[in-house]
Amino acid sequence: MFPYIPNTKEDERTMLEAIGVDSLDDLFEDIPKELLLNRPLKINEPMSELEVSRTMKVLAGMNKSADTHVNFLGAGAYDHYIPSVVNHMAGRSEFYTAYTPYQPEISQGTLQVIFEYQTMIANLTGMAVSNASLYDGASAVAEASMVACAVSKKKRILVSETVNPESREVLATYARFRGFDVETVPEKNGLTDLARLSEMIDDETAGVILQNPNFFGNLEELKDIKGMFTSKKTNFILSVDAISLGLFKKPSEYGVDIVVGEGQAFGNALNYGGPYLGFMATTKKNMRKIPGRVVGQTVDVDGKRAFVLTLQAREQHIRREKATSNICSNQALNAMMATAYLIAMGKEGLREAAVQSTQKAHYAHERICGLDRFEPAFDKPFFKEFAVKTDIDPEVVREALFQAGIMGGYDLGKAYPAYRDTLLFAVTEKRTKAEIDKLVQALEAIK
Repeated sequence: MFPYIPNTKEDERTMLEAIGVDSLDDLFEDIPKELLLNRPLKINEPMSELEVSRTMKVLAGMNKSADTHVNFLGAGAYDHYIPSVVNHMAGRSEFYTAYTPYQPEISQGTLQVIFEYQTMIANLTGMAVSNASLYDGASAVAEASMVACAVSKKKRILVSETVNPESREVLATYARFRGFDVETVPEKNGLTDLARLSEMIDDETAGVILQNPNFFGNLEELKDIKGMFTSKKTNFILSVDAISLGLFKKPSEYGVDIVVGEGQAFGNALNYGGPYLGFMATTKKNMRKIPGRVVGQTVDVDGKRAFVLTLQAREQHIRREKATSNICSNQALNAMMATAYLIAMGKEGLREAAVQSTQKAHYAHERICGLDRFEPAFDKPFFKEFAVKTDIDPEVVREALFQAGIMGGYDLGKAYPAYRDTLLFAVTEKRTKAEIDKLVQALEAIK
C-alpha cells in the first residue's frame, strides 16, 4: 500500500506479534473513534519524480521572500549579509550530519567548532563563559531566567515591557511550568520605566530582564541599572542585538550577569522563521548553572591539542532532578554557521555591518519623517530599527508597500495596543540608498 515503506507483510506480522497486537489499527485503540480520520487523505494521485519536482517548484514560486521583495521588516529576524563561505561550510557533510558529541574523543571537529563559537561569544559580550547554543533568542531569555532563579534560590523575575513580545510569551510559558513568577515592568516613551523598575525590585527578585536595543529599536539607559539591585543579589539579564556587539560597549561593562540574544543575524538566513540559535554568556559564578555544555581545550597524552566537554549539565546524566534546564541539544549547525560568519567578517567586518546599519537606518528615519503623514514615534537614540507614527491604517501601509515590492514595517499595534498607529522599520547594511528612496517614494504615494 505504501511502496516507500520497506517493511514487508512478513516484517509487519513479526513486529505485531512481538508487541502482542493483531493489527496496526489496534495500536490506535486508545484514540476516540470520532478523532480518527475515516476518509482517504485529500492529496494528489501518485506522480513521477519529474512531476513532483515541477509541482514543488510551482508551489515554491508562490512564496514572497527577501529574495523577491526589498526587506525593511525586522522585529527579531533580520536580513543581514551572509558571506558565501558560510553556506559552503554548512553544506559539508561532517557538519550537517553531526549530532550531540556524546563521545568527545571521536567528535573533535564538532567540539572545536563549539569551542571557537563559545570563545567568540564570550569575547563579544565580555563575559567569562558561553555555553553551546540554545534553540533561539526567546528560549535563551527563559533559560537565563531559570539560571537566575537557580543561582539566587529566588522565584521572582522582572521583565521590561520593551523586551521582544515573543520572548516574553516564551518566558511566561517556562515560568508556568517551572514554578517562578514573572512581572512586567512598564515602558514609558519607548524605554523601560526605570522609576517603576526601582520600585518593583525587592529582596525576592531573582533577575531583571532588559533588551538593548529594545523591541522599538531604542537604546536603553543601562549605565546605572545594575546599581539598583547589587545589594539584593539580583541577576541583571540583558538581551542584545547580535550585530550591535560589533559597535557598542560590551554588556559586561554595564555589570550584566547574563547576556543572551538571537544569533540569527550571525550568518543564518531568515528561513521563514527558523531554525535559529540563541546565545548565552555569563559570569564565572553562574557557570555551573547554565544549560547545555561547555567545551574546553586541553592536550592529549601525546601533548597534542584536544577538545573536551569541560562541563556537562545534569539534564543528560545522573541527578536529572537537580538540573537547571531540560535542554539537552544545541543548535550545532546554526552555531557553526555563526562561527564561520564571525571568522569571515572579523572585528572590522562586524563593526562595518553595524555602522552601515545604523547610518542607513538614520537616513531612512530622516527621509520618512520628512513626509507629511509620518512622524517619529519616539525621540530616543536608536540602532537599526525605528518606529514612526502615521494617520494611515498600518495594514494599508503594509499592503501598499508589498504591492510596490517592499516588505515592512511591523505593525506595533499587534503587540502594543497603545501604538496601533505605529510602524517599525528595520534597515540593515544590505539596504542601498536607492532601496531606501524607493521605500520613501512608496510611502509618499499612499493615499
